[in-house]
Amino acid sequence: MPVTSTTSSGKHGAGSSASTSDPSGQPPFAVGGDSGSDPKVTDVRERLAAAYQASATAPAKAQAKLDDQGKLYVRERIALLFDEGSFVEDARYANATATGLPADGVVTGRGTVDGRPAIVIANDPTVKAGSWGARTVEKIVRATEMALREELPVFWFVDSAGARITDQVEMFPGRRGAGRIFHNQVALSGKVPQICCLFGPSAAGGAYIPSFTDLIIMVEGNASMYLGSPRMAEMVVGEKVSLEDMGGARMHCTVSGVGDLLVGDDTEAIEMARLYFSYLPSSWRTDLPSYAPEEPSVPLTRHTVPERESQPFDIHEVIDGLVDDESFFEIKPLFAPELVIGFGRMSGETVGIVANNSMVKGGVLFTDSADKAARFIWLCDAYSIPLIYLADVPGFMIGSEVERGGIIRHGAKMVSAVSSATVPQFCVIVRKAYGAGLYAMGGPGFGPDATIALPTARIAVMGPEAAVNAVYANKIAAIEDAGEREQFVQDMRREYEEDVDLERLAADLVLDQIIEADALRAELLLRLRYAKTRERHFATKRRDIPPV
Repeated sequence: MPVTSTTSSGKHGAGSSASTSDPSGQPPFAVGGDSGSDPKVTDVRERLAAAYQASATAPAKAQAKLDDQGKLYVRERIALLFDEGSFVEDARYANATATGLPADGVVTGRGTVDGRPAIVIANDPTVKAGSWGARTVEKIVRATEMALREELPVFWFVDSAGARITDQVEMFPGRRGAGRIFHNQVALSGKVPQICCLFGPSAAGGAYIPSFTDLIIMVEGNASMYLGSPRMAEMVVGEKVSLEDMGGARMHCTVSGVGDLLVGDDTEAIEMARLYFSYLPSSWRTDLPSYAPEEPSVPLTRHTVPERESQPFDIHEVIDGLVDDESFFEIKPLFAPELVIGFGRMSGETVGIVANNSMVKGGVLFTDSADKAARFIWLCDAYSIPLIYLADVPGFMIGSEVERGGIIRHGAKMVSAVSSATVPQFCVIVRKAYGAGLYAMGGPGFGPDATIALPTARIAVMGPEAAVNAVYANKIAAIEDAGEREQFVQDMRREYEEDVDLERLAADLVLDQIIEADALRAELLLRLRYAKTRERHFATKRRDIPPV
């Protein structure tokens, strides 16, 4: 596999043209005529030139609004995405005969991202607030059909107020109406990467476009997603709420989990989209990109992981010691942070990491963290990305609140994802792995390629304190002498710990390897290399029925 680079060269700056046919921003044909010209042809050229220029730059008033919001014009966004001179646009003259609707408010076409072909679908918020008309929808449908035919990744640049109510009959209900966009997105899911940069609003039904993509990057202060506006919410359900609280970027990246990454501006959003794409194949059929190997920024040592399981520590220290220097790309860092997910590179190759973080809520699994893990595992499985689980988990959360929130079905969803994934999977027991937490983190019963433990590892149905209390609660309560009671508790804990001793688990073939942390990266690199050609099959059936 050729070594490529994550750094692009020769990018357009702000305001540059992104089209191969018009590097100067001028129409790709002669304008005007001479004495021998046909007046009809001259007229056509002049009208096309006017239509072309209408979408070349934003009108002064619209540009002032973009500047005030800190936004880039749609063509500046595209120029930052694609390699210079690679963009080819489709249907630029859509709705050219209408007034004030250049390109009908959406720019579609293809170009290359670090040399790899991709499609872009980009709303133009300077045209009726990026709203959809009949031809807008048709352009988007055609772009998704092209992506399906050619199995090309899709970058969605979303900044749209939603459907134009005046065009609803033409663009909403029919076979090639807006619903077809969602249908095609589902067909594309797992076939090619779909990456969404949400620069502004994504309203009503249009909010589902980002939700069907693999990654949603939201610009703080500008991006929003909602099915009904605050005004509609007040009118229909009597709720008074701000746009930011109901559907703002920070809310979605921290509370709802709809957003994956929160960024400061358009440029950062596009940079993150390109970086994310660098970890993925172009389609489910193609190989993962490969990069020059690098050593970790800070190597793991046997002192990286605290030996006392009650001492919290940041699992990012272990991740950074496993992956190549500064190569960890974390997804949903602000949502359910008790579980860490993301891509890294090990010796230049992409891996997916799922890790418990004891620094946050003790690393306990909740409904949100289970959902977060399940979707990431599905994503890695779709694109043939090996998975490494770093387990330091006391189990799933208990109590009436989480039971009412469906912790069982959410946990089952995560376990279902782990079970059905057919990519190479490695379970590393960093410290504790108790109860169903062991299962959710790809434990031995789920057929990982290897279960590896550090000397700090503990595997059991529950921790010794909880276990002794559960089994001997009545007997402990019956012992009147405090010293005798404490001695009994200590004896039972010691007996319990001997029963789940690490050496015994290795002797009973529960564990495939026990290794010091400073040797873990080398061990995993060897095992990843050998697992590349493994058979990928889970079960013969039409499909599973995952918990929801």
